[in-house]
Amino acid sequence: MRLLLASKSPRRRQLLSELGYPVEFINIDVDESLGAHVDADRVAETLARRKAAACPAQSLAEGDVLVTADTVVVHRDQVLGKPKSRDEALIMLRSLSGDRHTVYTGVCMRSREQEVSFTEATDVVFRRLDEDDIVYYVDKYQPYDKAGAYGVQEWIGMVGVSRLEGCYYNVMGLPVARLYEILKSKFLSR
Repeated sequence: MRLLLASKSPRRRQLLSELGYPVEFINIDVDESLGAHVDADRVAETLARRKAAACPAQSLAEGDVLVTADTVVVHRDQVLGKPKSRDEALIMLRSLSGDRHTVYTGVCMRSREQEVSFTEATDVVFRRLDEDDIVYYVDKYQPYDKAGAYGVQEWIGMVGVSRLEGCYYNVMGLPVARLYEILKSKFLSR
């Protein structure tokens, strides 16, 4: 059996590889814009399912399990995706500073026979960040590939996160414990 991870995220690739199953990485490009209104807590799972749909089940080999995921940050009912520029990253981090937000990761797993999807939520609280810290982080780490303009595993997470309620790995982009539980019970055997 093998896992196919359709993600360009180096963090997701690392996390899934450490589960102990053979993993192959594939790229799937889909339109991530949402035409119809989708509740903020459903955006990530909607996008993960859209990514899975781009790889038809009949194209999977027997024993393959496709894994797709998407992560968004929701702050005061506003969905923060990946920043498109330095200025947008600075604005996002300024808004998160000294406040609570929720990280949602949607995951979809598909084999030839079945599909299972779920959303994991983790609440994160940032301490009040100095403007110098925000600028330093954005300029040094260039978090343009990260929802909410930050990586919890990077410098900003070490100095800025004062509390986290839920799965740490979810904030990195893949709720590994829940994913493993579902893979083990629904798709795989060792």
